[in-house]
Amino acid sequence: MEEFDEFVRARGDALLRYGYVLAGNSEDAADLVQEALARLGDAWPRVRQKHDPEGYVRTTMVRLHIRSWRRRHREDLVAAVPDRGVPDRYGDADLWAELQELPRKQRAVLVLRYYEDLPDQEIAAILGVSRGTVRSQAARALDKLRINREARVLR
Repeated sequence: MEEFDEFVRARGDALLRYGYVLAGNSEDAADLVQEALARLGDAWPRVRQKHDPEGYVRTTMVRLHIRSWRRRHREDLVAAVPDRGVPDRYGDADLWAELQELPRKQRAVLVLRYYEDLPDQEIAAILGVSRGTVRSQAARALDKLRINREARVLR
């Protein structure tokens, strides 16, 4: 188990950033990382032999994220709309805000493609969709980001 602890210490921060990009907030990101690492701990002997524990964790995080999204039926109900967002610890707040406007699958595709620099085939395998779906989701997401940005400029 010492190897597992070493892996968590070495890659924990990167996994938390990855979770933040997927989930859009620190609390859900921490939950994703915690659950994915718990699952990795259970499967460590098997995963370690395949030499890609980080890929296992990232795939698990994406699947957990999509599962939670499906459970919530794309709707987060709140009693009152906050006046302002939470300060962003990981970079450009405007970019994260724009990404939050995208459907979760489109956001996941963009994160995997541009933040993680994964090829379409790997993204398709992680998300359990075809390569064509990855490409169409990416194109739709980028179009939506362009339209939203143009609309903000015109205001």
